[in-house]
Amino acid sequence: MQKQAAKSWVRAKVRRPKGAAAGPKSVRVALATAAEKIGKIDGLRTLLRLNQIDGFDCPGCAWPDPLGHRSTFEFCENGAKAVADEATQRKVDAAFFANHGVDDLKQRSDRWLNEQGRLTEPMMLAAGDSHYRPVSWEKAFSVIAAQLQALHSPDQ
Repeated sequence: MQKQAAKSWVRAKVRRPKGAAAGPKSVRVALATAAEKIGKIDGLRTLLRLNQIDGFDCPGCAWPDPLGHRSTFEFCENGAKAVADEATQRKVDAAFFANHGVDDLKQRSDRWLNEQGRLTEPMMLAAGDSHYRPVSWEKAFSVIAAQLQALHSPDQ
């Protein structure tokens, strides 16, 4: 069996790739994604700080910090998309949750949920409720503190 596997590997053909997921096209796609979610100017400013000495590391892969040369576009397309998702201008507020109950949200894809935007205030699902509802920051921190204090060990 091992001989057969080795034999078929020997017959594998290496061909030139049909396309590349890097280079100018990738930079254009990354810039377009950032412009859509963050805005043209803020998107460009944000991406130009990505993986730079005076900027921040990629949240997607923590691109290794080269000791020497850094290029202007020191990120991949996926990293740019991750940054655009984190910095999106889209907002999800109480009206969104009034229109979308928990059962509806469970049916949605992760991508769809992510594309709706960022929370604008703390939300809570009370026992027996079908919709998340806004709560004050004081209430949110109180609920979190109570849960942390109820733990038997800081390792939990």
